[in-house]
Amino acid sequence: MAEAGEDEWGVVAGLEGVPSALAAARDGVDALLRDRGWRATTPALTAQSLLRGAVASAQLAGSESDLAEVSAGAADPLARSALRLNTGLLALAPVLARSPLEALARMHTLAAVGLVPEAELGRPRADPRAAESLRALAGRLLRPSRAPAIAVAALAHAEIAAGEPFAAASDLVARGLERLLLMVRGIDPASVIVPEAGHRLGGVDYLDALAGYRRGGASGARAWLLYSCAALGRGVRASPLADLG
Repeated sequence: MAEAGEDEWGVVAGLEGVPSALAAARDGVDALLRDRGWRATTPALTAQSLLRGAVASAQLAGSESDLAEVSAGAADPLARSALRLNTGLLALAPVLARSPLEALARMHTLAAVGLVPEAELGRPRADPRAAESLRALAGRLLRPSRAPAIAVAALAHAEIAAGEPFAAASDLVARGLERLLLMVRGIDPASVIVPEAGHRLGGVDYLDALAGYRRGGASGARAWLLYSCAALGRGVRASPLADLG
């Protein structure tokens, strides 16, 4: 791993097998957007992708609501939280670019309504390490890195999901942040891929990969990135663009 202050994410993204996995994941996204996306992408498809992503993310958090129920307005509280977050994500793109900490606070405010006291919305949990982890992540997102955008999105996801800096809804924020970074950094500008579904379809592999990342070290980060590349491929196949044939 890199020393403090170095491009640690760039180092991780260059570990054995990771560059080829990242390239394959990018090729999969580009193939879908090239073959079906450039002319077919519409606001309605983006909205459908955000809806599918919210349902998948909520289910990973324990929701029992399915896509039909959420579409019909019959979502349980977790699904409502995830839908509120995804509905507000696109407006946060310029905020994320200039102030990641502010974007994360707004994301948590959207996701955690009803899950934490109002005074805790947008705030890290009462542990100095939680606030420090958010500041460190924001700094990394603002600094140049040789890590490809897919790696940055995946690693930012893991930092939030594994570190749990918020008292509730850290997992929803983590998955929303990955989607937002894929959009902001040019991988999926219209946000029609469904990365959250890629993780849900990964089943226990998602939790295992996060547990490995949480334990720390280069091997855990490498395994997370390899897993994330495979998950993004599933997210491509879950896109409403893929339904167009």
